[in-house]
Amino acid sequence: MESSIRPKARPAPQQVHFTRQELDQILGLYGVFVASGDWKDYAIDGLSDRAVFSVFRRASEAPLYRIEKQPKLRTKQGAYSVVAMGGQILKRGHDLGAVLKVFDRQKLKLV
Repeated sequence: MESSIRPKARPAPQQVHFTRQELDQILGLYGVFVASGDWKDYAIDGLSDRAVFSVFRRASEAPLYRIEKQPKLRTKQGAYSVVAMGGQILKRGHDLGAVLKVFDRQKLKLV
């Protein structure tokens, strides 16, 4: 007798992504730094626990900064963070706009 029981298919793992509004904010900031010649390339990753926007000076290097969205942390430290090249968290919070203000100080240094 053949069994008509099929193995259950695993559901596809859910990925975290940036919303359109979040991408608008991030890409607006990215455009300012590209225009000043400081940033040259970027990458967007949708992982199972976080979404990451990585910024590069050159495509062949490690990312200068990572802008991360971790929904799991939204009730604790905030879902958004900016991480420097060495892994240091520069800013973390609940509002993406406020977190991205960490780059305002750097714009002043570049002038």
